[in-house]
Order: sequence, then C-alpha cells, then structure tokens
Amino acid sequence: MEHGSHSDQSKSTFSLADEDHTFANSIRFTLNQDPRVTFCGYSIPHPSDNRINIRVQTTGDPAREALKDACQDMMLICQHVRGTFDKAVSDFKKSNTMESDDSE
Repeated sequence: MEHGSHSDQSKSTFSLADEDHTFANSIRFTLNQDPRVTFCGYSIPHPSDNRINIRVQTTGDPAREALKDACQDMMLICQHVRGTFDKAVSDFKKSNTMESDDSE
C-alpha cells in the first residue's frame, strides 16, 4: 500500500504487512546505498501491529522503482550468502569425512 502525492512519485511511504525490524533495517540499508535515494527511513507504528512503514525519497526517479530495485538487490545478496554458507557446510563435511577415513 502506498501513501502520498500521486503527482510526485519521487516521495512515497510504503506500508508492508507481516514484516519487522529484520526486513526494515536491511531494506533501509540497501536503499541508502542507492545514489538516487536522498532519504530512507522506517517506522513500526505499534509493537502489536506486525507492519512497517518505509519512507523513500529520491532525486527524481519513482520511489517505487528504488524500493523494487533494493528488494532485488537484497534477494541477490541473500542468494550469495546462502550459496557461500552451503558451500562452506559442504566443504566442512567433506573434510571431516576425509579425516575420519584417514583415522581408520
């Protein structure tokens, strides 16, 4: 859900359900890496409401595009972290298997 002036798409507040500080802080960090973003912040309206509000202001590009791009960037980052973790687990298991084979 988006609030704000329809005439100026460079400033918008997005309200996302079923999210908390984990997603909000990550997306805020990612958005602040974007040179098009002049301001980004988030709030949680009430602790019992599982919802976050994200405010995005850009240099002129639609705020919706900046948020979408940040979500895609976060997805790639998560995929990279997952791949790195899975490889480390696999390498660890292989090295432990070799060590136990050597000791027999």
